Amino acid sequence: MEGITERLKRYPIYIAWSEEDGAYIASIPSLPGCISDGPTPEAAAHNIQEALSGCLEALVANGYPLPSA
Repeated sequence: MEGITERLKRYPIYIAWSEEDGAYIASIPSLPGCISDGPTPEAAAHNIQEALSGCLEALVANGYPLPSA
């Protein structure tokens, strides 16, 4: 069975500039609510990986299946 670490690499990340927030916003389309930001696209990509890890761990801890990537 594929673990969380392997799954992290498979989820597509969407990054866009937000004028309203004054930052790059990163999100995972298959995980609504898993959102992060950063001052650069690279920072937003790094931050969303940490958020994604937390989202997946919470799903597993609560007995929910991991969504498809």
